[in-house]
Amino acid sequence: MRLLIPALVSVAMVVGGQAPAQDENAGAYLAGRVASSNSDFEATVEYYGRALMADRTNKDLMEGTALAYVALGQFQSAVPIARLILEQQDMNQVGRLVTTVQELMTGVSNETIEELRQGTRVGALIDGLLTGWALMDQGKVGAAFEAFDTFAEDPQYTDFTLYQKGMALAQVGDFESAAALLGDFSPNGIGPTRRSVRALAQVYGQLGRFDDAVALLEASFDLTDPEIAPLYASLKAGQAVPFDIVPTPRDGMAEAFYLVATALEGTAADSFTLLYSRLAEVLAPHLTDATLLSARLLERLDQTDLAVKSYNAVAPEDPLYLRAQIGRVSALRDVDRIDEALAVLDTLATTYPDSHLVHSTRGDTLRGVERFAEASEAYTRAITLLGSPQPGDWFVYYARGITYERTDRWDEAEADFRKALELSPGQPGVLNYLGYSMVEMGINLPEALQMIRQAVEARPDNGYIVDSLGWVLYRLGRFQEAVVQMERAAELKPVDPIVTDHLGDVYWAVGRKREAEFQWRRALSFNPEPDEAERIRRKLDVGLDVVLEEEGAPSLAEKAANAPTDL
Repeated sequence: MRLLIPALVSVAMVVGGQAPAQDENAGAYLAGRVASSNSDFEATVEYYGRALMADRTNKDLMEGTALAYVALGQFQSAVPIARLILEQQDMNQVGRLVTTVQELMTGVSNETIEELRQGTRVGALIDGLLTGWALMDQGKVGAAFEAFDTFAEDPQYTDFTLYQKGMALAQVGDFESAAALLGDFSPNGIGPTRRSVRALAQVYGQLGRFDDAVALLEASFDLTDPEIAPLYASLKAGQAVPFDIVPTPRDGMAEAFYLVATALEGTAADSFTLLYSRLAEVLAPHLTDATLLSARLLERLDQTDLAVKSYNAVAPEDPLYLRAQIGRVSALRDVDRIDEALAVLDTLATTYPDSHLVHSTRGDTLRGVERFAEASEAYTRAITLLGSPQPGDWFVYYARGITYERTDRWDEAEADFRKALELSPGQPGVLNYLGYSMVEMGINLPEALQMIRQAVEARPDNGYIVDSLGWVLYRLGRFQEAVVQMERAAELKPVDPIVTDHLGDVYWAVGRKREAEFQWRRALSFNPEPDEAERIRRKLDVGLDVVLEEEGAPSLAEKAANAPTDL
C-alpha cells in the first residue's frame, strides 16, 4: 500500500507550556516532563497527576496525562481529562481523538458525522475513513459507500480509502466488488498486507474461487503459521470460510485507526504511533494485530514490562498467540532476561512441536549470548522442520553457519553460507561474512574478495561491510587501497571503536603514524571491549609493528611483499 505519510501527521506529541506557578509543585512538573520524554508512562501519570492537583486548568499537563493513560491502555481514565481539555481548547487534537473514540463506542451523533465528513473533527485521513464506517453503523450503507467514494477522489488518500471500502463491501456480502478492490495489487493500487491477503482469501472462498484462494495463501505465507493453517486447510478442501476480518462497523473503525498506525510505524515517533494502535485496541479489543503493534512500539520505547504485558494479553486460543509469545521472547532478550526468554521457548516447543519458528528463535536467542553449540542444535531442529526450504528461509542457514564458524566447524559453516546464497542470491550479509572468513583462512581469495566487493556494491552505505572490504585489503597487504575503504567506513561509522581502530592500523601501515595514534585514542574513547582496549593501549605504547611481532603475526613488510596483485 502506498503510504502517504506527510498527510498523516499534524500534531507534535511533546507536551510543552509553562510549569505550574506553585514552587512546591515545580518538582512534580519537571519530573513528569522527564518521564514523558522517556516514554515512562506510569511515572508521567503519577507526576503530572501531582502537578495537576495544584493547577487543575493546565491544558499541557492534562494533555500529557491523557496521552500517558492511552499509552498505558487505560483509555477510560483519559476520557474525563480529554473532556476538560476541550472545555479550554475545542480544537485540541488529543482531546478530540479521545472523545471521538468514546463517542464511536456509544453512538455517533449526526453532528459528529458531519464534522467527520468535513474533515474538521480530528484530521483529514482518520476523519475521512471514519465517515463511511460511522454511516454504516447507523445502517446507512448507501451513504457510507458514497462517502468512501468521495474521499477516495483525493489522491493522497485513495489507497487507504479503497482498502477500507473493500473491507466494507465484504462485510455486507458484496464479495465480487470486494475482490476487485482487495485484489488490486498493482503499484498504484492497494498493496498486500497480512490482513488484506487473509481478507481476500476469505472473499475468494465465498465466491467459490478456491484455487485462487489456495494459490494466494501459498504465495504469501508460511502455511504452518497457526493463523493461516486452518484457513488454508478449509479452502484447500473447498470449504468457504466466513468473512471475519472486519465483521462489524465498529471493527471497521478500529481497522481505520490500525491502518493509520501501521502507516506511521517507522516514520513518526513511536509514542505518536502508539496513540493510534491503542485507540484501535479500544474499539476492537479482539484486534490482536493492534495489540501486537502496541507491544512492538512499547518495546522500542524501552518499556519492556508494558510490552510483555501486552504480549501476554493475547489468549492462548488466539491464532496469533505464537507470534505474541515470540514477541515476548524478543522483548525479554533485549533486556538480557535470557533465562526467562528460554523458559518461554521451552513451553512453546511443547505446545507447538512442529513450529520451526520456535526453534529458530531459540537459536537466535542462544547465538546472541554466544552459546553457539546450543544455537547450532536449535537451528538444525528448525531446518529439519522446514522441510523443503524456500527463498525466505535463507536466514536460518546463515545463522547456523555463523554458529558453526564460531565453533570451528568450517566445512559445515561454508555449506550453510552457500545454501543461504543459493536460496537468496546476493544477500550482502552472507557475502560479507563468507568472503571475510575465507580471507581470514587464506582460502579462495579471488572469490572471497569478489564476494565482499559485491556486498559493498549492494550496501555502499553500510559502514561495517565497507570496513570489511578495507580490513580484507589490509590483511592482504594492499594498504593504500585499504586506506580509501577504511576512511569511507569511518565516515559511515564515526564513533565505532572497531572501525576507528582499523583506520588507525591502516594509517600506521602506510606510514601515517601520528594519525594512527590519534585514531587509536579515539577508538579508546568509544568504549571498546576490554581485550580490544588492551591491544589498542599496547599499540600506543610500542607501535603496531611490535604488537604484530609479539602476536607472531606476519609483519607489515611481509604483508606488503606478499600482497596479491591479481585479485
